[in-house]
Formats: sequence, structure tokens, C-alpha cells
Amino acid sequence: MRQIPLAIGRDPARSFDTFLAGDNRAALEHLRQLTPLSAPTYLWGPTGSGKSHLLAALASAWQAMGARVGWFSPATGAPWSFAEGWKLVVLDDCEGFDAVQQQAAFTLFVEATTAGVPVVSAGSLPPVDLPLREDLRSRLGWGVVFALQPLAEADARAVLRRAADQRGIFLSDEVMDYLLTRFARDLAHLMALLERLDEFALSQKRAVTVPLLKLMLAEDGVPVRSA
Repeated sequence: MRQIPLAIGRDPARSFDTFLAGDNRAALEHLRQLTPLSAPTYLWGPTGSGKSHLLAALASAWQAMGARVGWFSPATGAPWSFAEGWKLVVLDDCEGFDAVQQQAAFTLFVEATTAGVPVVSAGSLPPVDLPLREDLRSRLGWGVVFALQPLAEADARAVLRRAADQRGIFLSDEVMDYLLTRFARDLAHLMALLERLDEFALSQKRAVTVPLLKLMLAEDGVPVRSA
């Protein structure tokens, strides 16, 4: 079992306020208003659609109110067990659960819902298409299901611009175009790339430009998608 440390709540990149909803506003508002009496919730969508951000934001918000949160993913070694006093259970990357984890997740789901503890889960596929045992699939799709959409280009630009401004980086339109036309619009990857670019620019004592970005990518051996 992995219990998220309270410190994650102080990460400005993983809060509800920093989530640019785009077409996912309904999911955001649902999680903001989640209560101990809420039905199970399942989020699904492709990489970069914001699932991990929303799960971390939810856990952070509840922990900031003093609630204990149980967080499980394929990286969480079994056995798993439900702990008395938990107020929220999170199941992340559900499609990656192995047979032992699927049994553990099913048991957790039943124990949590029986105790009146909300369960919020996420995966890359809708519940009906998950490569999981039937009883777990049906439980994950039992409550409220949201299909998350990747950000449109204008929204992705806004996220990058805001993150760059917070770091004190000036991103020209040329640099922004290069990032968004040559890399998948996966915000987790783009944020990591921006952080690396900030560090590289400081080490080189140069402004952020396309030539500097190309130099960094060449040094890092990063594959770039064709425009």
C-alpha cells in the first residue's frame, strides 16, 4: 500500500486550480465536489488527458483536510489491504494490474464501498474494454464515468505559457510552435521538457531559443516527431 505524502498537496502543478479543464470541466467539478457519500468514479482517456493530475489534485485536497488516502497502482506491490480510517481510495492505471493486483483491487473496492469510502479510479480505456477480470471491470464502471479529452492546441499553449511564466522563462512563439508541432501533446511530457529546458538554458547562460532547444535535444538524444 502506498499512502500519498501530504507534501504533494503543496505541489502547484498538481492542484485543481492549476488544472486547465478544456473539455474536461465536468470531471473537474465532479471531483471538486466529491463527498464521502459519492458514488465510485472512473476517469479514462489517452496519455496527456489529465488523469494523473486530477487524481493527485483530489488526493492532495483531501489530505489537506486531514483525510487519509490509500493510493494503488501497478507499481504498488501486493498484498493490498483496506485500512480503517481511510476516507478515499484511489486506483490508478487500472489496465496495468496483474492477476494478483486485480484480486486485491476488487477486494479493496468492495471493502471501501461497504464502509462508505469513495473510490476514484483511472485508466486509458473505458471500463468495458479494460483487460481485467469481469467482476472488477463491472465495479469500475458501476458509478460515474468520465471520458477525458486531451487539450486542444490553444489550451496546451496556455498551459505551457503559464508554466514558463512561473519559471521566469520567455517562450517565443517560434519555440512554442516547435514544441507543439514536434512533440505529442502530452502535458506530462511537455512539462518535463520545459523543466529540462529551463535547467539547460541556465547551465548554458543563454536565452531559450529554437537553436538552444535543438542543442539540448541533440545532447539528450531525444527523438523528435516530424512536424
